[in-house]
Amino acid sequence: MPLQAKHIVEEINGTRCTVVEKGSTAGRMEFLKTLLSFNGLEVITAEEKKEDETAATTFTIGVSDLVFNPVIAVYEMALKAPGGGRVSPAYWEQQQTDIVDQYWVSEKEVAEGTSAWHLREK
Repeated sequence: MPLQAKHIVEEINGTRCTVVEKGSTAGRMEFLKTLLSFNGLEVITAEEKKEDETAATTFTIGVSDLVFNPVIAVYEMALKAPGGGRVSPAYWEQQQTDIVDQYWVSEKEVAEGTSAWHLREK
């Protein structure tokens, strides 16, 4: 589920939380839980109720910090990645593992010889 601009506060397992993501898979939940915990946030997760038995298990992910806004944190690059660097939108969405500071620049623009972006420090 991509980032949603609306800041949602709900109760998860008896604790009021900022909802980071709903409908997440187990793998996605583990990724976000690790990332957010690394950044000092208390992460609370809950398994969502299934519509039927054949539906995949999904999770709601939240943090106990009611002021935290995942959209602002990601686009301001306020979160740190465990491997070093700042979390970009593409890293957050698990589209790439490399941290690119200029998230608005396409891969074509950072390719060697196409612009000065390829000269940035890595």
